[in-house]
Amino acid sequence: MNNRYVDLIDQTFYFPQEGFDIDSNGYLEFNGVPLKYLIEKYGTPFKVYYLPRIGEQIKKAKNLFTRAIKASGYTGRYYYSYCTKSNHFSHVLEEVLQHDVQLETSSAFDLDLIQRLAARNLINPANYIICNGFKPENYKRRIVELINTTFDNLIPVCDNVEELSYYASNFTKKCKIGLRVATEEEPNFEFYTSRLGIRNSEVIPLYKEKIVDNPLFELKMLHFFVDTGIKDTLYYWGELKKALKVYCSLRKLCPTLNAINIGGGLPIRNSLGFEFDYKYMIREIVNNVQSACASEQVEMPDIFTEFGKYTVGESGANIFETLAQKQQNDSEKWYMIDNSLMTTLPDTWGIGERFILLPINKWKNEYQRVNIGGLSCDNSDYYNAEVNQAQVYLPTIDSDDTEPLYLGFFHTGAYQDSISGYGGIKHCLIPSPKQILIYRDELGNLVDIMARPEQTSDEMLKILGY
Repeated sequence: MNNRYVDLIDQTFYFPQEGFDIDSNGYLEFNGVPLKYLIEKYGTPFKVYYLPRIGEQIKKAKNLFTRAIKASGYTGRYYYSYCTKSNHFSHVLEEVLQHDVQLETSSAFDLDLIQRLAARNLINPANYIICNGFKPENYKRRIVELINTTFDNLIPVCDNVEELSYYASNFTKKCKIGLRVATEEEPNFEFYTSRLGIRNSEVIPLYKEKIVDNPLFELKMLHFFVDTGIKDTLYYWGELKKALKVYCSLRKLCPTLNAINIGGGLPIRNSLGFEFDYKYMIREIVNNVQSACASEQVEMPDIFTEFGKYTVGESGANIFETLAQKQQNDSEKWYMIDNSLMTTLPDTWGIGERFILLPINKWKNEYQRVNIGGLSCDNSDYYNAEVNQAQVYLPTIDSDDTEPLYLGFFHTGAYQDSISGYGGIKHCLIPSPKQILIYRDELGNLVDIMARPEQTSDEMLKILGY
């Protein structure tokens, strides 16, 4: 029986696969990037972004929607939107905006970011800016300022009646608006209906009372959002059909309504065994919209989607060094790494998120079951389960090894830096790791740069007031 780690992977998954391969020296490559080279050049821990992956994801979804629309004879257009909250870094937005996409915002500071992008001519005046979320005073004020000046395609998606009243009192010219429909949560959730959006039964009365006779409003978009994302489940299709029913009823009253915004993103690979039929799901979404409109004899809307995690998630990876192994009892072995999982990959702690975990080296060593421990003092700073099994297997570390074991958590490009508060105060004052950017030049050659060094003690202590 083969007991090497490489044999375990080969017997369990199709490997090599897209984005992952082993080079001639036995080291893991990520999208063709030699990780051992980055480790030797920059040292661990670090976060690496393979920026071309962002464009690949956008093109993939755009192509699938275009094909589905063409094949079905759908008459509306498709618009791909990127959710800035997934990753706000400039290197991400600069890559995203090269691919003719729209943007979705969530806060007042988001709109300051939009203005800076516009000042650098990175945003085309034709781009739609979709403003979502519950909006405090400063968020609504910034929306009004931008619409009253230069942003004709900025669309505030109204979450409640009070928000609509604020715009009615402050807009100085006609503007496009949207309405968000509150969706029901999955049956196993802690409450029944999302806190965001307007009740289905209130949408039509709200339109009649507040919108139809107001010369400042042009209702353009109906938005709904499923937090668990686009999945082939009765729950997802049920929520989509309810939203389409509201759209059709409203479209019969409102001729300017010509867009439906399908919130909830496409999933990304979180395991080497990941399976998801993107082509089927996108085709079914288009077919559902088309069927609902044909049944109610209303014009097919433009379809907007808001993809954040899908856009940027697969571009990122976190690389660590194993500092030591500890045998704490007869059955539990720990691999201690050189940073904290809680502060660099907070979703592993907060919501039990799982990422693709692979060693960078030692693939020909035997494997064993281990727990991965972070540097913080918190009992929850660990990782010990994969998506496909409730345990982690990694190569053994021999006492006479001259090279440490390096580990990579892959497809970590979305949310982790934002939720962890990159560059801020961290648990046990463990610093944010350095960031490495990878892109390809005009000839297709890989280029690497260190965008941000590891956070220093002076930076952290300054925030603390020392």
